[in-house]
This record gives sequence, C-alpha cells and structure tokens, in this order.
Amino acid sequence: MLTQLSINNYALINQLSIDFSSGLSIITGETGAGKSILLGALGLVLGNRADSSTLKDTSKKCIVEAKIAISNYNLRDFFDEVDLDYEDNTIIRREILPSGKSRAFVNDTPVNLSILNELKSKLIDVHSQHQTLQLSDTNFQFEVLDALAKNQEKIASYKKGLVQLNQLKKELIVLEQNQREANQQYDYNLHLFKELEEVKLQVAEQQTLEETLDKLNNIEDIKLNLSEALSISVDEQVGLQNSLHTLENRLQKIASFSKEYEEISNRISSIKIELDDIVSELETANESVEFNPNELEKTNDRLQLIYNLQKKHYVNSIEELLVVHEQLSEKVGQVENAEETINAKKEAINAISKKLDEVANLITKSRVKVIPNLKSELEELLADLGMENARFSININQTKNYFSNGKDELEFLFSANKGGSFGELKKVASGGELSRIMLAVKKTLSENIQLPTIIFDEIDTGVSGEISNKIAAIMQQMSKHMQVITITHLPQIAAKGNNHYKVFKDEVDGVTTTNLKQLNTNDRIVEIAEMLSGKDISESAMTHAKELLN
Repeated sequence: MLTQLSINNYALINQLSIDFSSGLSIITGETGAGKSILLGALGLVLGNRADSSTLKDTSKKCIVEAKIAISNYNLRDFFDEVDLDYEDNTIIRREILPSGKSRAFVNDTPVNLSILNELKSKLIDVHSQHQTLQLSDTNFQFEVLDALAKNQEKIASYKKGLVQLNQLKKELIVLEQNQREANQQYDYNLHLFKELEEVKLQVAEQQTLEETLDKLNNIEDIKLNLSEALSISVDEQVGLQNSLHTLENRLQKIASFSKEYEEISNRISSIKIELDDIVSELETANESVEFNPNELEKTNDRLQLIYNLQKKHYVNSIEELLVVHEQLSEKVGQVENAEETINAKKEAINAISKKLDEVANLITKSRVKVIPNLKSELEELLADLGMENARFSININQTKNYFSNGKDELEFLFSANKGGSFGELKKVASGGELSRIMLAVKKTLSENIQLPTIIFDEIDTGVSGEISNKIAAIMQQMSKHMQVITITHLPQIAAKGNNHYKVFKDEVDGVTTTNLKQLNTNDRIVEIAEMLSGKDISESAMTHAKELLN
C-alpha cells in the first residue's frame, strides 16, 4: 500500500509530504483546490510522461517520491527479473530536470519508464471516470472471470505451451518455404551433385596430375638426361662409381695410421654407399621412363575435367570443389528428407496442441462455472446502488483458435432497464452507470485476488442520498482487503473514511500554492459540515456532520 507521498516543485505545490495508512482514506477539497494535481504527481512518479511545464519553479528540478509497502504483493520474482533490489518498503522516485529530461529510480536504482509502468500496474490502480471504458475491454472482462475462477496457474501453463506452439509453427513455415524453394532447384542441384559425385575428387589430386602431365610432356629430355647421368656414374673408365671405389681403396690403406685418415676414409665410404643407392634409383627411373600417349591423354583429360568444374563453380581448387559437393549433398538431402522432417514437426505441433486443448478446456470449464455467481453478485450490488433492473448476460464460446489466454470468445452484455434488450456496456450504459458497475466489479475482485492500492477519483459523481451511503459501504468493505483512497464531494462518503485529508489552496506573497493536510476529528466535523451547507456553516450542518461521523 501507499505509505507516503512527497512532492517538491510540482505544478502549484512547493513542498508537500503526507503519510497514508491502510483502510479507507478520504480526500476532499473545493473544486479547483488541486486534487487533480495530487493525482498528476502520483501518476508522474509511477511513469506518466512529463516535461518542464510541470515545474513550479522552472529553475529547479521537480522531485516526486512514493514509499510503498509491497510485502503482500509477491513481487520478489518481478524484481529479480528486472534486476532491481527488492525492499518490503520500496521507494520510487521521479525527477524532472529544468531541461525537461526526467529520471526514475526504484530503491535508488535507475529504471526506464517501461519497467516503471509495469511496476505501476502491480501497485496502484487509479480509477477515474474515463477508465470505466475498460469495462468494455474483452481482456479486462476475461481478467475478472479468471480472477474469480482462480485460473492464474492454468493460464500461465497455457501461455508457456502457446509460446512453444507458435515457435514450432514458425519453424514449420520455414521448413515448408525452404522445401518449396529447394524443390524448384532440386533437379539442377541433383545434376550438379551427381556430376561431382561421379568424378570422385581426391584432396591434392590436382597437384599430382599437374606434375604427371609436366613429366609426360618432357619425356624425351628426361630420358636423355637420365641416360647421361647413368653413364657418368657407371662408366668403367671415368664413371663416378669406379673413381669412388679407387679413392676408397687408397684411403683404407692409410686409415690405420691416423684417426684423421680414418674419418676421411669413412666419409668416402658413406658417399660411395649413397652414390650406389642413387645409381640404383637412376637405373629404375630410366627403365620406367617411356613415352605413353594413352597416359598423357588420360592425365590431360582428367585435369581438363577438373579445370572445367572449377570454372563452372567459380572456385580455384579441389578443396573448394569438395565443399561445393558437400553443400549440394545437403541441398539434395534436404529435399529428399524434407517430408520426414516436416512430418516430425507436424507431429510435435499436434502433441503441443493436444496438451493446450486440455488446459484450455479446464480454463473454459472454470470460467463457465463462476459466471452464475458473478452475475448474481454484480446484479445484487448494482441493486443496492440504485440499479434494481440491471442484468448481465455473460456467455463463453470456445473456438478452434488459440488466443493469448485460452480458446474462448466472451460475450459480456448488459441491460439497465426492465425488459430492455442486452447490448455492449459502452453502448447501453451511461457514464454514471458505468462507474457503479466498475465499483461493483472492483469490489468483487477485491474479495477474490490481492489487488493493489485503488484510488477512486470522484467515482460518486452524479449520485446522492442513499446511493452514496451504499457506495461508501462498498468502499469500506473493499478497504478490509486492500488500501482504498477516494476523492469525493459527498459528505456521506467522506464521513466513512478511516482517515481524512483535505486539499486546499494558500496564497503567500501573491503566489498560490496547493497543500494537503490530514484532518483530526474536529477538523473533519467542520469539513463535512461545510460539504453539507457551504462556507456559512449552520448549527444543523454541524449536528448532521457529527451524526454522519458517528
């Protein structure tokens, strides 16, 4: 509940700080005294838009601060979600700078207005005349039904399932779109894939082929040079092998005379062994070299095929061609396996839909079950409020569609006159009737769910006498479950409050300011007497005021 409101430099307010308590609090004051300014300041601290025009002194910043006890509102999870420090006595502060820029803080942590507005809906419900149009909003009507039906957990479960269902449907749409696009390219992709598949490319194959082709194109030079190399190596007169053999013999004869000679001899022996291996490989190479036109043609054709494929796919290597091959395989496989994938996705959608249907049916049954009690309670309350012939027609129709809160369509109709036809609330109910209907709805809700603080802004406009007493009684009953603050012009309602505040204007040095003060018992008697008879308070008005307070 709202425990304190502090306002500095806002509209006609210099500085004001007022404490609030539980129960029913009354705010009264003459027309134009500044009651709307109070609501404006409260709306400002809860996230309403603001600019520098709200500053009383445009050279200073405006500060509005609200202290709210929130221990009963189960808001710890919300504070964790938006990364705010939780405090049982939470302080919300809004600052408007002379430049027009604004800042908002929750427990001294800066927040943006979207978070502030979300928090506002959980803390304070400011109800004014124009908000009666909310009665005609289907979402609000569902909220009333679901509050009475205790559907919160079911709807939370349904919403989780609906998120999953919508995600699966999006994935199915993408799969089907991809399949359509892939089908259009399937034949061409399949041709390209088979073409690469048949070639059976190998990594580094191109380099090997290019080396082979270069060898085959120069076979005569290779043969000539290999032959000459062998001749130089094995000639009996001047060949390297014969010369090395002679050199080895000479050094072996002196190797025993010196370690130096021995090392030289060993090195020559190593060279001779290496040369013998080289000669052996030269002989093998020379024997294997022969001109083979078929191999040349085959190698050339294979290379040309690879070059053509690289040109066709705009790549420069076999490695890149293999990547293209893999991509084509995926595209072809996607089409060939698409039906199986799509069917699996459809089965998942059907499974989620079945579970959603079960939860939606439970939600519908709960709603239908509470409709008779809601109708009778609202009609009974409205009869007390002077609308004896008020009747409601509330019907639930389950559809095949998945809405955000179930599968139901709601028809919430009203008739104010005996024998009159039912119609939409906004079309058949007057402003005063809508206010009383909203009061009845809020009273019913207050007994079934934990509502935030509610502020009624002259909801009693247009009523008097016994009806005003009934409105006051309803507010008193609501205040047993929640904090109720009401701005009123009716003495009958003002007398029923647990606390009474008066808005008034002062003029200091030619400057008008708005103030708010809490009234004691004697002050309340005077205020209510003035509401009864005007500025010139009569003795009978004072007596009547005391009777009302008692």
